[in-house]
Amino acid sequence: MSRIVEVATESVRIPVARARVAGVADRVLRAEGVRHASLSITFVTNRRIATLNWQHLKHRGPTDVLSFGFAPSHPGAPLEGDIYIAPEVARRNALAAGTGAREEVVRLVIHGVLHVTGHDHPEDESRFDSVMWRRQEALLESVMRSEARA
Repeated sequence: MSRIVEVATESVRIPVARARVAGVADRVLRAEGVRHASLSITFVTNRRIATLNWQHLKHRGPTDVLSFGFAPSHPGAPLEGDIYIAPEVARRNALAAGTGAREEVVRLVIHGVLHVTGHDHPEDESRFDSVMWRRQEALLESVMRSEARA
């Protein structure tokens, strides 16, 4: 069993330690029953995520998180994926929602990993009632509760 999570920052500051980001991602992978995985999580500028958003989804402007899962190269191959997070968008979203930036970044890590594992949600407001969103929020609550005890 091997789950590898690499975390990088591209000229941005993040409100969460990289080791914590990797730990949260690993926790989600375990919760989803993923035994073998290789993930990269990269924190990027608004400009970089806007470019990726346009290149891959044809959506204009920055978004908070983009996830890309890759088809297995052979049966039994590890789950592979790349996740990009814009911490400035996360901070803005946290402020609008009345939550902390750290919590929002953890939420986006969970969200990105769930997408890579195959979860999806509607694009409209009904996403907040989706199975994926409920799973995300349950995992977030579990992570935040366990970190508060530590």
